[in-house]
Amino acid sequence: QVQLVESGGGLVQPGGSLTLSCAASGIVFSGSAMGWYRQTPGKQREVVARITTDGSTVYTDSVKGRFTISRDNAKNTVYLQMNRLKLEDTAVYYCNAYWPPRTYWGQGTPVTVSS
Repeated sequence: QVQLVESGGGLVQPGGSLTLSCAASGIVFSGSAMGWYRQTPGKQREVVARITTDGSTVYTDSVKGRFTISRDNAKNTVYLQMNRLKLEDTAVYYCNAYWPPRTYWGQGTPVTVSS
């Protein structure tokens, strides 16, 4: 059974930082591309950052220079370090795993940026 368990979300003030974690089980983590997505009410889920099996990363423009995605294959965990958070970063953040040929999702962790 595949499980992606996110943690680390919460309430933070603008300009603050949070680190999200996603612990994976039931997949070959080192063989999986991993990603973070986010969704707000009434909007489509959007990609935030992705990391390939060899560690290459891509980011959506709005988070470049502020967010960093990384992975620890020994711990089967992917991280999203979020710095200089803005009000518009408020969303539910979802972990995503692409272990060919299937895609898996976590349950999501909420991030609220508010003063």
